Amino acid sequence: MIVLGLSGSLTHDPSAALLIDGELVAAAEEERFLRDKHAKNRWPLHAARFCLDFAGVKPSEIDYVAFPFAEIGLFQNPGRFHFARRYWYAPDRALDALFNGNRHFRRNRKGILGLMRDLGIDSERAPFTPVEHHLAHASSAYHFSGFEGKCAVLGIDGKGEYATTFFGYAEDGKIHKIKEFYDPDSLGGVYGAITQYLGFEMLDGEFKVMGMAPYGDPDKYDFSPLWECDGRNLRVNTRLVNVVGLRRYKDEKRGYYFSPDLVRWLGPKREGDEIDDPYVDYAAAIQKMLEETTLKLVETYLGDVLRETGRLCFAGGVALNVKLNQRLMALPYVQELFVQPAASDAGTAVGAASYVAAERGEKINKLKHVYLGPSYSPEECIAACEKHSARPHWKRLDPDRVAKTGAEILAAGHPLAWFQGRMEFGPRALGNRSILGDPSRPGVADTINAQIKYRERWRPFCPSILDKAAAEILQTDHPAPYMTFAFTVAEEWKSRIPEVVHEDGTARAQVVEKETNPRYYALIEELEKLRGVPVVLNTSLNRRGEPMICSPTDALDMFYGCELEYLMLGDILVTKG
Repeated sequence: MIVLGLSGSLTHDPSAALLIDGELVAAAEEERFLRDKHAKNRWPLHAARFCLDFAGVKPSEIDYVAFPFAEIGLFQNPGRFHFARRYWYAPDRALDALFNGNRHFRRNRKGILGLMRDLGIDSERAPFTPVEHHLAHASSAYHFSGFEGKCAVLGIDGKGEYATTFFGYAEDGKIHKIKEFYDPDSLGGVYGAITQYLGFEMLDGEFKVMGMAPYGDPDKYDFSPLWECDGRNLRVNTRLVNVVGLRRYKDEKRGYYFSPDLVRWLGPKREGDEIDDPYVDYAAAIQKMLEETTLKLVETYLGDVLRETGRLCFAGGVALNVKLNQRLMALPYVQELFVQPAASDAGTAVGAASYVAAERGEKINKLKHVYLGPSYSPEECIAACEKHSARPHWKRLDPDRVAKTGAEILAAGHPLAWFQGRMEFGPRALGNRSILGDPSRPGVADTINAQIKYRERWRPFCPSILDKAAAEILQTDHPAPYMTFAFTVAEEWKSRIPEVVHEDGTARAQVVEKETNPRYYALIEELEKLRGVPVVLNTSLNRRGEPMICSPTDALDMFYGCELEYLMLGDILVTKG
């Protein structure tokens, strides 16, 4: 069975994924091809073409086209009535939910049917097959976790059709709902609204709020007015956040998902890149509230399943909050936590495809890695160098010398742009589209922030750690191949790799295995020989505000647009000067 998953249902992060006989063979985000971060209001045309071309699949061979947004009947669940009741102050929105509640679904269906025509896919032969948004998230985590037997499933994001939060369990390939919350009662929505208030972009700056939080005092300000939660019910204060219509705070730029009442309570909306009072404490407060409320709800709705099974799958945009994941992993009844690496809406293409296949009896294979995007041959890299307007200075290395040469550059104190193999799917650079540094050299993080990434100086960088050393450094042997968890770094290692340890003593780590990325593993081994640390500083290969690099030409454009001195483009070493 061949299933093509397509996402973009909520006007951001469109992607495509191809599932063949239960194996995820290709997946990519549209933003990487368009060079437009989040590719808002676009459909995944280029991503879908890549998936089909990579797998050698003809449009006529596709059995189903899966899409993570479904039609919700008026009496199918409480979502539409709940939305109408809670948004009573905006009558147009409330009435739309009751009498025109599937307008977004109709827009999506029309857009995807048009995309299918552009791709040459016959919708009569390969039917458009919608999947509820949160079931797609749930499937993206459960079906690729590799968990055998029963497990708990958690999904938290801003919103799907109407649902915002999903609690359930899965067994024998089937996903079962236990409880859902509905818009505007959304933990992800509130966190996004506060992200906007703190001066960052919703759907992009939540990582920054999480990174800012350790610098503040979470108990200095009482954020309890934002929502009420008794452990069973969640009710967001829509006089402050998750607001629509005339309740929105507006400035000369646009309207926001918080109200003027919030500004009167907390003070002016934050501007700039510095970590400043009182906003740093606000970040700490919202992070603590998110963690504590989630743990309370997990105990209520998933506690019994977790005590029985010990396994939890998690997806949705909030699943990218690694500090929350650290708290979930620390629960006494959680033995193993699997977080979908592409947990945000990009991952729903994968989830919709796997859900459709599983519902039709397909066994979905465990996710082995997320190197699922395009790759480029040495000849293609050389052609990109020869065509580039900057006239790059390059030389081709013996493949056996690439890792050693890269490690020598790092050991000399230089950052290195590292472009190898297939592009990663999801928001994390995992050693194929990365900027690297020696984490034992004080100051290298500041250099990368100031001269290359052009981002806030207080944001942390991540370590990629050899599997043989990970348990000692991270004080656990929990699987961590995708940078989806924060770990408390062992005391003796904090001073040895200071550039990848955050203010609170944690690190968002990737544990690297030779089997899934042999060249990256070899690079870190070579750096260990030279510097004595089995770790490399790793951040995504892009500049601030840009998507991760996809092609050799993208890499060269980025290289000559910043102060990097070294780029390893497959076997090709590009230098300046």
